Amino acid sequence: MSAEDLEKYETEMELALYREYRDVVHLFSHVVETERRFYLANSVDVRARQDSGEVYFEVTMEDAWVWDIYRPARFAKNVKVVTFKDVNVEELAKSDIELPKEGFRPR
Repeated sequence: MSAEDLEKYETEMELALYREYRDVVHLFSHVVETERRFYLANSVDVRARQDSGEVYFEVTMEDAWVWDIYRPARFAKNVKVVTFKDVNVEELAKSDIELPKEGFRPR
């Protein structure tokens, strides 16, 4: 496989991952960014810990989706991340327009 083929493959995988993200983002309430990964989750708990003078963060998520093109399964029931770097957690804004629960019915 040439370098050009590899680059094309990775570009296609990133595009497919973005499309998956776009399709599932509405299922989640939080976005979590760490130095290594980007997550969507419905429950997030961040705790600062200290050990031998070093501060680190323990992030626990439930019902998560992981942005990673190399993971065959991106949905995870529980995720635990330990990091010495920054953690960013944002609550996703819900759309002002809610779709009917029964689904669309043409007139």
